[in-house]
Amino acid sequence: MANTSATSRGAVIEVQDLRKSYGGRTVVDGISFSVGEGEIFGILGPNGAGKTTTVECVEGLRVPDAGRIRVAGLDPVADHPALTRVLGAQLQESELQGKLTVREALELYAAFYPRPLDWRPLAERLGLTAKLTTRFAKLSGGQKQRLFIALALIGSPRIVVLDELTTGLDPRARRDTWELIEDIREQGVTVLLVTHFMEEAQRLCDRIALIDNGRVTALDTPRGLITRATGSTVISFTPSAPLDEEELAALPALASVAHKDGRITLGGSDETVNAVVSLLARHRITAHQLRVTDATLDDAFLDLTTTRDTRTAT
Repeated sequence: MANTSATSRGAVIEVQDLRKSYGGRTVVDGISFSVGEGEIFGILGPNGAGKTTTVECVEGLRVPDAGRIRVAGLDPVADHPALTRVLGAQLQESELQGKLTVREALELYAAFYPRPLDWRPLAERLGLTAKLTTRFAKLSGGQKQRLFIALALIGSPRIVVLDELTTGLDPRARRDTWELIEDIREQGVTVLLVTHFMEEAQRLCDRIALIDNGRVTALDTPRGLITRATGSTVISFTPSAPLDEEELAALPALASVAHKDGRITLGGSDETVNAVVSLLARHRITAHQLRVTDATLDDAFLDLTTTRDTRTAT
């Protein structure tokens, strides 16, 4: 059975029936989930799904209309001063005073906490050492993002919320940041991660809540979400002769068929793979460059959001 609760780890974040509206428009519509101690918990969803509003309520930056939230046993609104001592946050959109240097920002934030991390190795890990004397206004978008990650971690938080963690980072900086997050999890830090990068979520997250239209539509491990999606196995090949479309459409457990430049790509299951092999053998057709792979979290995301909405609309 998929691990969809945090009971075995001891929940450090609990969200129950969270609701939030703006101007009569419901943005968060009864969201519930829990996050275990030391877990990396991901939140995925289309733009405008309610992800950022949800985590801002967890951080105490927004007041829910209804529902119950506890973070390390604290109410994020009523106990906000105490919450800031255990929770670090990197927001989707943040700014600092433009004349502040990187060093000054790191020293300032370190001064806010009783037991801060040594910011020097943190700056080095995030590639900021050469920019310590650079003013915030002169940093690139990726450099600002790395600085905000450092500021979220500098207080040695028990819990850290990361909203669009690696947006604006180049591939090397992105992978270095992933390794940093894996390291802090090994030290027992709980991570709540909002991301649009499927590769990031699949690599880092223990479990993922898929949010769509303000509701949790799926909650599972990355592997569990992929398995639950239709077409969890992808078969692609270039046939040596044309295949009958009706025979392809009749393959068992078939979820999708696509043709491009003479190549056929099928979404299905292990049963589909076996049936394709039998079909090719029966017609004595050779499958050139045959590839059988597992679907990715990207495939599952499309199936559980866009594809589902399209089916509903039709």
